Amino acid sequence: MIKRCKWCNLNNPLYVKYHDEEWGVPNYDDKYLFEMLILESFQAGLSWECVLNKRENFRKAYDNFDLDKVCSYDDKKVKVLLDNKDIIRNKLKIKASINNANIFRDIKNEYDSFYNYLKVFTEDKIIYETDKTTNDLSNAISVDLKKRGMKFVGSTIIYSYLQAIGIINSHDEDCSFYKKYTN
Repeated sequence: MIKRCKWCNLNNPLYVKYHDEEWGVPNYDDKYLFEMLILESFQAGLSWECVLNKRENFRKAYDNFDLDKVCSYDDKKVKVLLDNKDIIRNKLKIKASINNANIFRDIKNEYDSFYNYLKVFTEDKIIYETDKTTNDLSNAISVDLKKRGMKFVGSTIIYSYLQAIGIINSHDEDCSFYKKYTN
């Protein structure tokens, strides 16, 4: 029998699949890193399950998270997004997602990839810890991203982001996936 982290809603197959196949699994592809950064920023004040349930709708609305397309969004596209009942329609978050896309692209160009930027902070190591919502790493990345002009990238959001992309592995110790990534 598979044991899962206590937060995983077993009644939501999408959430179970995310927990089992994606959360905490290292994935440093820039397209994925961009998608997750945008989705995590929409989580601010909401549950991840809420965002995850709308993920496919976000992919459609955000041109499959094509970085160059998102960077070029204008006021007309913002209006289209605000009118889209299938995504989270928060004007500040939508405008921040476009702003953050441009900064993400700048960082990607500066470091040759967004992951190379993250490695400045992580030294290419995976952190194994549970029951935290922030740490020194998420604090440092958050401060730097804010200094660069990103919005909705507080330490808690960045911590969740680092968990999602596999830099921080936080599977509960009694979760079947805990040892899978620590061996």
